[in-house]
Amino acid sequence: MSPFRQRLPWLGGDFQTLRDTLRPVRLPIDRGEAIKIKVPALSSGAAGPGYLLAILDRPIKPARGLVLLLHGLGGSSRREGLRRMALALQQAGFAVLRLNLRGADPGRDLAAGTYAAECNSDIGPVLLRARKLSQQLANDGNTPLPLLGAGISLGGTMLLNACLEPSHTPEPGKPVLDGLVCTSSPLDLAACSASIERPRNRVYQRWLLKRLIRQTLADPFGVTAYEREVLNGAKGHRPPATIREFDAAITAPRWGYRDVDAYYQGASPLIALLEDSSRLPPTLLLQALDDPWVPADAARALTAKMSLFSNWRIQVQLTPHGGHNGFHGVGGCWGDQLVVRWLSQFGA
Repeated sequence: MSPFRQRLPWLGGDFQTLRDTLRPVRLPIDRGEAIKIKVPALSSGAAGPGYLLAILDRPIKPARGLVLLLHGLGGSSRREGLRRMALALQQAGFAVLRLNLRGADPGRDLAAGTYAAECNSDIGPVLLRARKLSQQLANDGNTPLPLLGAGISLGGTMLLNACLEPSHTPEPGKPVLDGLVCTSSPLDLAACSASIERPRNRVYQRWLLKRLIRQTLADPFGVTAYEREVLNGAKGHRPPATIREFDAAITAPRWGYRDVDAYYQGASPLIALLEDSSRLPPTLLLQALDDPWVPADAARALTAKMSLFSNWRIQVQLTPHGGHNGFHGVGGCWGDQLVVRWLSQFGA
């Protein structure tokens, strides 16, 4: 593909990031099919097992593959950017399974709790169901379609962690997915947390926190008294003012981590990727240097490592501009076009 070029008036990382918010995308009516996928209880034991809601978009053409598509922090299967990417994949002949992560709406009433950057106990059952769907959607009804993955922001982090989990491998030596692309995905959670806390990002952080707190308090299975007091700033507690404080109070304990530092270290795929990428499918990481949320240092570290290994499974696409999952160019969303081009290599 030709290099990414920004399009007026969406110049700079912030305007690229905010484009879909400032000018919502006009999309057709959502005609996806709802699928419920059973998942176990959180490690904290909250409310027992539940379900995740996934939306299946059938391909317009004979199916070339099935793409598992994951949203980012505060997102859902309804977000404009995610739906636009799904439509581009559909038009290229792919079936798309848009997953609503634990706590996202729609599907908020199906499972207790909220998601995390490493939620392999949720993604594992989703992968099993997606493999079955890939066989059901195959033209001959026998040979499964290629199972591919695309993750936006934190959704890409989750897919990377799922691919690195040995128990998810369908058979020895075979990757979980046949191909993967991650756009603007955090690889080092501590660095991302520090980045979003910069004074320039105050508005972004406030917007994300508002969505996360609303998702958490809307849990129909209940919120503990302590969690409710912290989130509402009651009984001497101060409500979370940063993503890190939210993760310390909610995400880390719910997913069984000792504290927020242990969560950020254990759920960041960077170290594992630098040490060994053999479990990954062929993977593309798309990262803009002017992303206001996710620093590019981790992607640069992987780029430096690429030349040292002949069997390196990761390619990194760094662009000077594009913001956070923006990439709005002269011919439309360049990022969506890149996702389609990359995954098309592995389609039937």
